[in-house]
Amino acid sequence: MSPEQTDVLIIGAGPAGLAAALAAASSTARIVLLDDNPLAGGQIWRDGPQAELPEQARSLRERVLGHPNVRHCPGTRVIASAGPNTLLVEDAERGWQIRYDKLILCTGARELLLPFPGWTLPGVTGAGGLQALIKAGLPVRDQALVIAGSGPLLLASAATARHNGARIVRIAEQAARGAVAGFAAQLPRWPHKLLQSFSLFDRQYRTGTHVLAALGSDRLEGVRLSQQGNIVEVACDRLACGFGLIPNSQLGQALGCALEQQALAVDGWQATSVAGVYAAGECSGFGGSELALVEGAIAGHAAVGEHPAAQALWTRRARWQGFARALNRAFALNPALKALATADTLVCRCEDVAYAELSGHVGWREAKLASRCGMGACQGRVCGAAVQHLFGWQPSAPRPPFSPARIETLLCLEDISS
Repeated sequence: MSPEQTDVLIIGAGPAGLAAALAAASSTARIVLLDDNPLAGGQIWRDGPQAELPEQARSLRERVLGHPNVRHCPGTRVIASAGPNTLLVEDAERGWQIRYDKLILCTGARELLLPFPGWTLPGVTGAGGLQALIKAGLPVRDQALVIAGSGPLLLASAATARHNGARIVRIAEQAARGAVAGFAAQLPRWPHKLLQSFSLFDRQYRTGTHVLAALGSDRLEGVRLSQQGNIVEVACDRLACGFGLIPNSQLGQALGCALEQQALAVDGWQATSVAGVYAAGECSGFGGSELALVEGAIAGHAAVGEHPAAQALWTRRARWQGFARALNRAFALNPALKALATADTLVCRCEDVAYAELSGHVGWREAKLASRCGMGACQGRVCGAAVQHLFGWQPSAPRPPFSPARIETLLCLEDISS
Protein backbone atom coordinates (compact mmCIF):
# COMPACT_ATOMS: atom_id res chain seq x y z
CA MET A 1 0.00 0.00 0.00
CA SER A 2 1.45 3.39 -0.99
CA PRO A 3 1.70 6.00 1.78
CA GLU A 4 -0.72 8.90 1.82
CA GLN A 5 1.10 12.06 0.69
CA THR A 6 0.69 15.45 2.33
CA ASP A 7 2.59 18.71 2.38
CA VAL A 8 2.09 19.45 6.08
CA LEU A 9 1.26 16.87 8.75
CA ILE A 10 0.16 18.25 12.12
CA ILE A 11 0.09 15.96 15.15
CA GLY A 12 -2.35 17.26 17.76
CA ALA A 13 -5.56 19.26 17.28
CA GLY A 14 -5.44 21.41 20.40
CA PRO A 15 -5.03 25.20 20.27
CA ALA A 16 -1.51 24.98 18.78
CA GLY A 17 -2.48 22.40 16.15
CA LEU A 18 -5.63 24.24 15.12
CA ALA A 19 -3.74 27.53 14.85
CA ALA A 20 -0.98 25.86 12.82
CA ALA A 21 -3.53 24.34 10.44
CA LEU A 22 -5.34 27.65 9.97
CA ALA A 23 -2.10 29.51 9.27
CA ALA A 24 -0.84 26.89 6.80
CA ALA A 25 -4.26 26.63 5.12
CA SER A 26 -3.90 30.14 3.73
CA SER A 27 -1.51 28.56 1.22
CA THR A 28 -2.35 25.86 -1.29
CA ALA A 29 -0.59 23.21 0.82
CA ARG A 30 -2.29 19.89 1.53
CA ILE A 31 -2.67 19.59 5.30
CA VAL A 32 -3.48 16.58 7.46
CA LEU A 33 -4.47 17.32 11.07
CA LEU A 34 -4.26 14.20 13.22
CA ASP A 35 -5.42 13.78 16.82
CA ASP A 36 -6.24 10.85 19.09
CA ASN A 37 -9.40 12.51 20.48
CA PRO A 38 -12.75 12.15 18.70
CA LEU A 39 -13.19 15.94 18.50
CA ALA A 40 -10.66 18.70 17.89
CA GLY A 41 -9.75 20.94 20.83
CA GLY A 42 -7.07 19.09 22.76
CA GLN A 43 -7.11 18.78 26.53
CA ILE A 44 -7.75 22.46 27.27
CA TRP A 45 -10.72 22.63 24.87
CA ARG A 46 -11.87 19.05 25.37
CA ASP A 47 -15.41 18.55 24.11
CA GLY A 48 -17.97 16.18 25.56
CA PRO A 49 -21.51 15.79 26.92
CA GLN A 50 -20.86 18.10 29.89
CA ALA A 51 -18.31 20.42 28.26
CA GLU A 52 -18.95 24.09 27.54
CA LEU A 53 -16.48 25.18 24.90
CA PRO A 54 -15.56 28.86 24.69
CA GLU A 55 -16.69 30.63 21.55
CA GLN A 56 -13.05 31.08 20.48
CA ALA A 57 -12.59 27.31 20.43
CA ARG A 58 -15.77 26.64 18.45
CA SER A 59 -14.99 29.37 15.93
CA LEU A 60 -11.39 28.25 15.40
CA ARG A 61 -12.41 24.62 14.98
CA GLU A 62 -15.11 25.50 12.43
CA ARG A 63 -12.75 27.71 10.43
CA VAL A 64 -10.03 25.06 10.31
CA LEU A 65 -12.24 22.10 9.49
CA GLY A 66 -14.07 24.16 6.87
CA HIS A 67 -10.92 24.58 4.77
CA PRO A 68 -10.96 22.32 1.70
CA ASN A 69 -7.20 21.70 1.92
CA VAL A 70 -7.34 20.49 5.57
CA ARG A 71 -8.14 16.84 6.28
CA HIS A 72 -8.93 16.10 9.93
CA CYS A 73 -8.19 12.58 11.20
CA PRO A 74 -9.85 12.21 14.63
CA GLY A 75 -9.33 9.21 16.89
CA THR A 76 -5.96 8.57 15.25
CA ARG A 77 -2.66 7.74 16.94
CA VAL A 78 0.94 7.66 15.77
CA ILE A 79 2.25 4.10 16.06
CA ALA A 80 5.78 4.29 14.65
CA SER A 81 8.19 6.04 12.37
CA ALA A 82 7.93 4.26 9.02
CA GLY A 83 11.01 5.66 7.32
CA PRO A 84 12.19 9.13 6.25
CA ASN A 85 9.40 11.70 6.60
CA THR A 86 6.83 8.92 7.07
CA LEU A 87 4.71 7.93 10.07
CA LEU A 88 2.60 4.84 10.65
CA VAL A 89 -0.77 5.81 12.12
CA GLU A 90 -3.93 3.98 13.16
CA ASP A 91 -7.58 4.82 13.77
CA ALA A 92 -10.49 2.59 14.82
CA GLU A 93 -10.79 1.04 11.35
CA ARG A 94 -7.34 0.80 9.78
CA GLY A 95 -3.64 1.54 9.90
CA TRP A 96 -1.80 3.43 7.17
CA GLN A 97 1.34 5.41 6.39
CA ILE A 98 1.48 9.18 5.91
CA ARG A 99 4.44 10.75 4.12
CA TYR A 100 4.95 14.46 4.71
CA ASP A 101 7.16 17.30 3.54
CA LYS A 102 6.85 19.21 6.83
CA LEU A 103 5.78 17.97 10.25
CA ILE A 104 4.39 20.14 13.06
CA LEU A 105 4.31 18.52 16.50
CA CYS A 106 1.55 19.94 18.71
CA THR A 107 1.42 17.04 21.14
CA GLY A 108 0.65 19.16 24.19
CA ALA A 109 1.42 18.29 27.79
CA ARG A 110 0.31 15.88 30.47
CA GLU A 111 -0.02 16.13 34.21
CA LEU A 112 2.85 15.51 36.56
CA LEU A 113 1.55 12.99 39.09
CA LEU A 114 3.77 12.51 42.14
CA PRO A 115 3.29 9.40 44.29
CA PHE A 116 2.14 9.74 47.89
CA PRO A 117 0.56 7.25 50.32
CA GLY A 118 -2.92 6.32 49.11
CA TRP A 119 -2.66 7.86 45.66
CA THR A 120 -3.78 4.59 44.04
CA LEU A 121 -7.08 4.46 45.96
CA PRO A 122 -10.29 4.54 43.88
CA GLY A 123 -11.50 8.14 43.94
CA VAL A 124 -8.04 9.68 43.44
CA THR A 125 -7.31 11.14 39.98
CA GLY A 126 -5.24 13.85 38.38
CA ALA A 127 -6.64 17.38 38.47
CA GLY A 128 -6.81 17.57 34.68
CA GLY A 129 -7.96 13.97 34.60
CA LEU A 130 -10.96 14.80 36.76
CA GLN A 131 -11.81 17.75 34.53
CA ALA A 132 -11.69 15.50 31.45
CA LEU A 133 -13.84 12.84 33.14
CA ILE A 134 -16.48 15.39 34.12
CA LYS A 135 -16.61 16.82 30.60
CA ALA A 136 -17.05 13.26 29.30
CA GLY A 137 -20.07 12.74 31.58
CA LEU A 138 -18.81 11.66 35.03
CA PRO A 139 -21.46 12.63 37.62
CA VAL A 140 -20.07 14.61 40.57
CA ARG A 141 -23.19 16.35 41.83
CA ASP A 142 -23.23 16.72 45.64
CA GLN A 143 -19.82 15.04 45.97
CA ALA A 144 -17.18 16.60 48.24
CA LEU A 145 -13.96 17.29 46.34
CA VAL A 146 -10.42 18.19 47.35
CA ILE A 147 -8.20 19.46 44.55
CA ALA A 148 -4.49 19.62 45.32
CA GLY A 149 -1.17 20.20 43.62
CA SER A 150 0.06 23.29 41.82
CA GLY A 151 -0.82 25.80 39.15
CA PRO A 152 -3.91 27.36 37.55
CA LEU A 153 -5.20 23.95 36.45
CA LEU A 154 -6.39 23.40 40.04
CA LEU A 155 -8.73 26.39 39.78
CA ALA A 156 -9.93 25.40 36.31
CA SER A 157 -10.64 21.85 37.47
CA ALA A 158 -12.48 23.16 40.52
CA ALA A 159 -14.59 25.47 38.36
CA THR A 160 -15.61 22.58 36.08
CA ALA A 161 -16.53 20.41 39.06
CA ARG A 162 -18.43 23.19 40.81
CA HIS A 163 -20.35 24.00 37.62
CA ASN A 164 -21.48 20.36 37.55
CA GLY A 165 -22.77 20.37 41.10
CA ALA A 166 -19.74 19.25 43.13
CA ARG A 167 -18.92 20.75 46.51
CA ILE A 168 -15.31 22.00 46.68
CA VAL A 169 -14.08 21.57 50.24
CA ARG A 170 -10.42 22.53 49.64
CA ILE A 171 -8.10 23.68 46.87
CA ALA A 172 -4.57 23.00 48.12
CA GLU A 173 -1.89 24.98 46.24
CA GLN A 174 1.64 24.02 47.21
CA ALA A 175 3.17 27.38 46.20
CA ALA A 176 3.75 29.86 49.01
CA ARG A 177 1.37 32.75 49.61
CA GLY A 178 4.01 35.31 48.67
CA ALA A 179 4.76 33.61 45.35
CA VAL A 180 1.07 33.43 44.40
CA ALA A 181 0.47 37.03 45.50
CA GLY A 182 3.46 38.20 43.48
CA PHE A 183 2.11 36.43 40.41
CA ALA A 184 -1.36 37.91 40.95
CA ALA A 185 0.18 41.39 41.18
CA GLN A 186 1.59 40.96 37.66
CA LEU A 187 -1.70 39.90 36.06
CA PRO A 188 -2.71 43.45 34.98
CA ARG A 189 -0.01 43.04 32.28
CA TRP A 190 -2.34 40.45 30.76
CA PRO A 191 -5.87 41.88 31.32
CA HIS A 192 -7.65 38.80 29.97
CA LYS A 193 -5.87 36.63 32.53
CA LEU A 194 -6.76 39.07 35.30
CA LEU A 195 -10.46 38.85 34.42
CA GLN A 196 -10.21 35.08 34.17
CA SER A 197 -8.71 34.88 37.66
CA PHE A 198 -11.75 36.65 39.12
CA SER A 199 -14.10 34.10 37.55
CA LEU A 200 -12.02 31.17 38.88
CA PHE A 201 -11.57 32.43 42.45
CA ASP A 202 -12.75 30.00 45.15
CA ARG A 203 -12.94 30.76 48.86
CA GLN A 204 -11.58 27.29 49.65
CA TYR A 205 -8.24 28.11 47.96
CA ARG A 206 -5.26 27.73 50.31
CA THR A 207 -1.63 28.46 49.49
CA GLY A 208 1.35 26.78 51.13
CA THR A 209 -0.71 23.59 51.30
CA HIS A 210 0.04 20.15 49.89
CA VAL A 211 -1.24 16.61 50.16
CA LEU A 212 0.44 14.18 52.55
CA ALA A 213 -1.76 11.13 52.14
CA ALA A 214 -5.07 9.92 50.75
CA LEU A 215 -7.06 8.19 53.49
CA GLY A 216 -9.28 5.13 53.18
CA SER A 217 -9.20 1.37 52.85
CA ASP A 218 -11.18 0.19 49.81
CA ARG A 219 -11.77 3.67 48.42
CA LEU A 220 -11.02 7.30 49.25
CA GLU A 221 -12.56 8.63 52.46
CA GLY A 222 -10.47 11.73 53.11
CA VAL A 223 -7.13 13.45 52.66
CA ARG A 224 -4.35 14.51 55.03
CA LEU A 225 -2.84 17.89 54.17
CA SER A 226 0.04 20.00 55.33
CA GLN A 227 -1.68 23.40 55.42
CA GLN A 228 0.73 26.28 56.06
CA GLY A 229 2.69 24.14 58.50
CA ASN A 230 -0.28 22.48 60.23
CA ILE A 231 -1.55 18.94 59.64
CA VAL A 232 -5.26 18.82 58.80
CA GLU A 233 -7.55 16.03 57.65
CA VAL A 234 -10.50 16.69 55.36
CA ALA A 235 -13.25 14.21 54.51
CA CYS A 236 -14.00 13.98 50.78
CA ASP A 237 -15.44 11.75 48.07
CA ARG A 238 -12.80 12.58 45.46
CA LEU A 239 -9.24 13.85 45.45
CA ALA A 240 -7.85 15.38 42.25
CA CYS A 241 -4.13 15.95 42.47
CA GLY A 242 -1.78 17.33 39.81
CA PHE A 243 1.60 19.02 40.25
CA GLY A 244 1.62 21.05 37.07
CA LEU A 245 2.19 20.03 33.47
CA ILE A 246 5.14 18.51 31.65
CA PRO A 247 5.70 18.63 27.88
CA ASN A 248 4.54 15.59 25.95
CA SER A 249 7.77 15.34 23.96
CA GLN A 250 8.10 11.57 23.42
CA LEU A 251 7.26 11.56 19.71
CA GLY A 252 9.71 14.37 19.08
CA GLN A 253 12.38 12.49 21.03
CA ALA A 254 11.73 9.36 18.99
CA LEU A 255 12.24 11.38 15.80
CA GLY A 256 15.57 12.70 17.08
CA CYS A 257 14.53 16.20 18.19
CA ALA A 258 16.70 17.81 20.85
CA LEU A 259 15.26 18.65 24.27
CA GLU A 260 15.63 21.72 26.44
CA GLN A 261 14.39 21.43 30.03
CA GLN A 262 12.17 18.44 29.12
CA ALA A 263 10.56 20.35 26.22
CA LEU A 264 11.30 20.14 22.51
CA ALA A 265 13.93 22.77 21.71
CA VAL A 266 12.82 25.22 18.99
CA ASP A 267 14.17 28.33 17.28
CA GLY A 268 12.34 31.55 16.40
CA TRP A 269 10.42 29.80 13.61
CA GLN A 270 9.35 27.02 16.02
CA ALA A 271 11.68 24.67 14.12
CA THR A 272 13.23 21.78 16.04
CA SER A 273 16.74 20.41 15.61
CA VAL A 274 15.44 18.02 12.92
CA ALA A 275 15.08 19.57 9.47
CA GLY A 276 11.46 19.97 8.40
CA VAL A 277 10.06 19.27 11.88
CA TYR A 278 8.43 22.07 13.91
CA ALA A 279 6.94 22.08 17.41
CA ALA A 280 4.41 24.41 18.99
CA GLY A 281 2.34 24.62 22.14
CA GLU A 282 3.07 22.86 25.38
CA CYS A 283 5.34 20.19 23.91
CA SER A 284 7.82 23.04 23.42
CA GLY A 285 7.18 24.53 26.88
CA PHE A 286 4.16 25.21 29.06
CA GLY A 287 2.58 28.66 28.77
CA GLY A 288 -1.18 28.35 28.35
CA SER A 289 -3.53 28.44 25.38
CA GLU A 290 -2.64 31.99 24.30
CA LEU A 291 1.03 31.11 23.85
CA ALA A 292 0.08 27.82 22.17
CA LEU A 293 -2.11 29.67 19.65
CA VAL A 294 0.57 32.12 18.58
CA GLU A 295 3.29 29.46 18.47
CA GLY A 296 1.07 27.26 16.35
CA ALA A 297 0.40 30.10 13.93
CA ILE A 298 4.13 30.84 13.63
CA ALA A 299 4.89 27.17 12.95
CA GLY A 300 2.09 26.92 10.39
CA HIS A 301 3.25 29.97 8.45
CA ALA A 302 6.90 28.90 8.62
CA ALA A 303 6.13 25.37 7.43
CA VAL A 304 4.62 26.69 4.19
CA GLY A 305 7.36 29.29 3.65
CA GLU A 306 5.38 32.35 4.79
CA HIS A 307 8.18 33.75 6.92
CA PRO A 308 7.08 37.44 6.96
CA ALA A 309 3.67 36.37 8.33
CA ALA A 310 5.39 34.21 10.94
CA GLN A 311 7.80 36.96 11.99
CA ALA A 312 4.92 39.42 12.39
CA LEU A 313 3.73 37.26 15.31
CA TRP A 314 7.01 37.29 17.24
CA THR A 315 6.06 40.29 19.38
CA ARG A 316 2.80 38.65 20.46
CA ARG A 317 4.67 35.45 21.25
CA ALA A 318 7.19 37.35 23.38
CA ARG A 319 4.32 38.87 25.38
CA TRP A 320 2.88 35.47 26.23
CA GLN A 321 6.32 34.00 26.86
CA GLY A 322 6.62 36.65 29.58
CA PHE A 323 3.40 35.35 31.12
CA ALA A 324 4.75 31.79 30.94
CA ARG A 325 7.97 32.75 32.73
CA ALA A 326 6.04 34.52 35.51
CA LEU A 327 3.68 31.54 35.86
CA ASN A 328 6.44 28.95 36.01
CA ARG A 329 8.45 30.94 38.56
CA ALA A 330 5.47 31.45 40.85
CA PHE A 331 4.38 27.81 40.84
CA ALA A 332 7.79 26.13 40.99
CA LEU A 333 7.52 22.95 43.02
CA ASN A 334 8.65 22.90 46.64
CA PRO A 335 11.55 20.43 47.10
CA ALA A 336 9.63 19.01 50.08
CA LEU A 337 7.28 17.30 47.60
CA LYS A 338 10.07 14.85 46.75
CA ALA A 339 9.63 13.37 50.22
CA LEU A 340 5.91 12.55 49.92
CA ALA A 341 6.43 8.89 49.00
CA THR A 342 7.25 6.40 51.74
CA ALA A 343 9.21 3.18 51.22
CA ASP A 344 6.09 1.15 50.37
CA THR A 345 4.37 3.80 48.23
CA LEU A 346 3.80 2.53 44.70
CA VAL A 347 5.59 4.62 42.09
CA CYS A 348 4.83 2.44 39.06
CA ARG A 349 1.18 1.41 39.32
CA CYS A 350 1.25 -0.80 36.24
CA GLU A 351 3.98 -3.09 37.60
CA ASP A 352 3.44 -2.54 41.36
CA VAL A 353 6.92 -1.10 41.93
CA ALA A 354 7.37 0.64 45.29
CA TYR A 355 9.63 3.60 46.05
CA ALA A 356 12.06 1.43 48.03
CA GLU A 357 12.72 -0.73 44.95
CA LEU A 358 13.88 2.32 43.01
CA SER A 359 15.78 4.43 45.51
CA GLY A 360 18.96 2.35 45.34
CA HIS A 361 19.46 2.66 41.57
CA VAL A 362 21.49 5.24 39.69
CA GLY A 363 19.47 5.65 36.50
CA TRP A 364 16.23 4.98 34.65
CA ARG A 365 17.58 2.10 32.54
CA GLU A 366 19.03 0.26 35.54
CA ALA A 367 15.81 0.73 37.52
CA LYS A 368 13.69 -0.59 34.64
CA LEU A 369 15.83 -3.69 34.21
CA ALA A 370 15.80 -4.46 37.93
CA SER A 371 12.17 -3.66 38.74
CA ARG A 372 10.17 -3.40 35.45
CA CYS A 373 9.27 0.18 36.39
CA GLY A 374 7.87 1.87 33.29
CA MET A 375 7.36 -1.38 31.38
CA GLY A 376 3.62 -1.74 31.97
CA ALA A 377 0.56 -0.58 30.07
CA CYS A 378 1.30 3.16 30.30
CA GLN A 379 4.90 2.60 29.12
CA GLY A 380 6.30 5.01 31.68
CA ARG A 381 4.07 7.95 30.79
CA VAL A 382 3.14 8.38 34.48
CA CYS A 383 6.00 6.90 36.47
CA GLY A 384 8.66 8.12 34.02
CA ALA A 385 7.87 11.74 34.81
CA ALA A 386 7.60 10.95 38.52
CA VAL A 387 11.04 9.33 38.76
CA GLN A 388 12.53 12.15 36.72
CA HIS A 389 11.26 14.60 39.34
CA LEU A 390 12.13 12.38 42.31
CA PHE A 391 15.57 11.15 41.21
CA GLY A 392 16.58 13.34 38.28
CA TRP A 393 16.60 10.39 35.84
CA GLN A 394 16.02 11.21 32.18
CA PRO A 395 13.69 8.63 30.60
CA SER A 396 14.99 7.25 27.34
CA ALA A 397 13.33 8.00 24.01
CA PRO A 398 10.34 5.70 23.41
CA ARG A 399 10.60 2.74 21.09
CA PRO A 400 7.89 1.80 18.60
CA PRO A 401 5.11 0.98 18.77
CA PHE A 402 4.41 4.23 20.60
CA SER A 403 0.85 3.10 21.37
CA PRO A 404 -0.92 -0.28 21.44
CA ALA A 405 -1.68 -1.26 17.84
CA ARG A 406 -3.37 -4.01 15.85
CA ILE A 407 -1.21 -6.64 14.15
CA GLU A 408 -2.64 -5.54 10.78
CA THR A 409 -1.31 -2.02 11.39
CA LEU A 410 2.15 -3.24 12.33
CA LEU A 411 2.24 -5.35 9.15
CA CYS A 412 2.10 -2.07 7.18
CA LEU A 413 5.75 -1.60 8.17
CA GLU A 414 6.62 -4.59 5.99
CA ASP A 415 5.57 -2.57 2.96
CA ILE A 416 8.63 -0.38 3.48
CA SER A 417 11.18 -3.04 4.30
CA SER A 418 10.16 -5.36 1.46
